[in-house]
Formats: sequence, C-alpha cells, structure tokens
Amino acid sequence: MWGRSRVKASVSVLQAMRRSVTYMPRPGDGAPRGVTLIPGDGIGPLVTEAVEQVMEAMHAPLYFERYEVHGDMRRVPEEVLDSIRKNKVCLKGGLRTPVGGGVSSLNVQLRKDLDLYASLVNCFNLPGLPTRHHNVDIVVIRENTEGEYAGLEHEVVPGVVESLKATQPNPTKPLFHSSSFNLVLYYNRFTHYFCFSQVMSKFCSQRIAKYAFEYAYLNNRKKVTAVHKANIMKLADGLFLESCRQVATKYPGIKYNEIIVDNCCMQLVAKPEQFDVMVTPNLYGNLVANTAAGIAGGTGVMPGGNVGADHAVFEQGASAGNVGNEKMVEQKKANPVALLLSSAMMLRHLQFPSFADRLETAVKRVISESKYRTKDLGGDSTTHEVVHAVIANLD
Repeated sequence: MWGRSRVKASVSVLQAMRRSVTYMPRPGDGAPRGVTLIPGDGIGPLVTEAVEQVMEAMHAPLYFERYEVHGDMRRVPEEVLDSIRKNKVCLKGGLRTPVGGGVSSLNVQLRKDLDLYASLVNCFNLPGLPTRHHNVDIVVIRENTEGEYAGLEHEVVPGVVESLKATQPNPTKPLFHSSSFNLVLYYNRFTHYFCFSQVMSKFCSQRIAKYAFEYAYLNNRKKVTAVHKANIMKLADGLFLESCRQVATKYPGIKYNEIIVDNCCMQLVAKPEQFDVMVTPNLYGNLVANTAAGIAGGTGVMPGGNVGADHAVFEQGASAGNVGNEKMVEQKKANPVALLLSSAMMLRHLQFPSFADRLETAVKRVISESKYRTKDLGGDSTTHEVVHAVIANLD
C-alpha cells in the first residue's frame, strides 16, 4: 500500500515538473477557433483525416471548415480564400500541380493571394529514427512570393531588379502565363523570341531576412545562414544578400554567414549539423528544404507552414511526396507524421501550447517505440494504425 502511494506521488511530481507555469491565457483564449481545411489530392484526405481524429481525441479547442480544392482547378475558389481570410489559419494536404502546360500551381496561388511571404520547414532528427547524420536541427525559411531566377538582369529603379530570360517560341504549344511568379510575357515579332520579366524586390528581400532573424531571436537560435547564387546572379541575389546583411546588423547576438547554393547542397549532405536557421530566395529554399528533410529522416516526418502578416497555412514541410502515389492511397499507408507535427505548429500559432506539446510528445513516442511506422520509415503500418498509436500515447 505504501509502495503504491509512493508511485502515485512520483507520477504527480513528474507531471508537475512537465507542466509549464509560464503561459497565462487571456480571457477568451479557450474559445474554439475555426480552421479552414483543404484535404487536397492523393494522400491528402488520408493525412488530414488523421489530424481530425487526433484533434477530436484531444478535445482541441478548434473546428474545421472543409473545402474541396484540387490541383487541376484553374483557381482556388473565392469562398475558400474568404474562409482563410476569416479564420486566419488553414491546414492543407498536398495539391498536385500538373507538369507542363499553362496551369499554374494552386499552392503558389494561395501564397500569393494571401501574401504568405515566409515558408518555414523544420528538419530535425527524431529520437529512435535511424539516420546517417545526428544532431540535425535545421530551419529553412524561404521567400515565398517572388519569382526565381533568369539569366539577364538590369535594375529597373533603385531597389527593384528585373531578370530577363529569352526563350525561343514553340508554335505548337500554348503560351505560358503565370501571375503567381510575378511573370510578364513579352514577344518580339522581329526576332521571334519571348522574354519573361521576373521581379525581385528589396522590400520582399528585407522582410524575409527580418522574419528569419526574428525567428532565430525568439527561438534561441544561434546562427542565420543566407543561401544565394550572387556569384552569377549578381544583381538579384546581390540585392537579397544586401538586405540580409542590413538586417543582421540589428541582431548582434546572432551569428550571420553566407553560402553559395551549390556549396550549400554539398555541405548539407556532408555536415548538416553545422546549419541552424537558413534564409533563402524562393527556388533555392525549395531545393534546400527537401534536401535537408531527406537527410534528417525523410519528407514524411518534417513539419512546415507558410505565414504572412495576417494569415498562416500549415502543411507537410517538404513538398516532395506530399501527394504520394495511387498504390499508397489504395493501401492507406500514407505517413501522417509530417502533417501531425505541422498541426502542432498550428496549435502553437493559435496559442494552444499545451495541446501542441501533448500532440508532439505523443508523435515522438510512437516514432521512438518503432512499433508503428509506415513504409517510408521502414515499417508496414497503415495510416490509421499510426494514428491510433498516437492517440493511445496522448497524455
């Protein structure tokens, strides 16, 4: 009897030690929050359903407004954008982007229409998940709204650089047009060449740099690395570096350095633990984030989100494999871990930190115990088996 009492007392002490005393909610913070839900394509409905099940099991103070959006649509329906503008927060599965043709990415359109200028992907080792490299904990922060690079450049006005790319037309194919990448199509009827005008601005470079340093400061990170190709893209990437350097002077407690993107990729696969926070232009960030995710444990376990001044959209951090394949959908063996961890990020964004901690702890326990893992992590579990295991591990 005495022994059982001592065990109960020890458990109570451990629970008290884990409980945070620093978060004091404001009156009304417990009111349920609306979240726009876009299941998306491929494995999207499977993994978003997994999140719904876990949120219901936790009795999390939120509710979902579900909308069907698919990558082959010409535009994101206006009622979906209105819902996100109202709720301020969205959770989404992957949207398949058709390769080639004139259909623009709805993922990019969402970021543009809502000015979600910062993409954040956290790539880190999960306890119990074997990887080649250890002590990896990288946050890739990517500029999300401006287009990436062309070969010819000139400065339009001070602070705005225009890149031009000349491509020979193919009369058998339709003209490509995308408002999502700040692209404007020009045609010279004498030379029969098209030119795409692509804009990189000082304003957007400075605000992504500021966001990266602010993130590092608020999360006790020690270093910010700017990834660039300014040895070739001297004006566009030069402008990006200039902006990063200016912002860095305002954060003397954070180390700042720069790395060329090709060297960056080599260093990532050789010694990824040297990186902390990485800030990049649009295209480089996509490549760096997917590489870092593969090194740290795979794209199926890395969380991420897109944020602007007014709205946030949370999704699987690394884009590779976010819609899966038909076989994975049929067998219902998609990995829900990335979106579950992204949902923990979302809960913190909504100022529900204890729910976020419970969810993240449960997911890490399941990974560490290694009993329930999907095929990409070396197991053979279904999505629902992983979800039930996470629910069983909720405190």
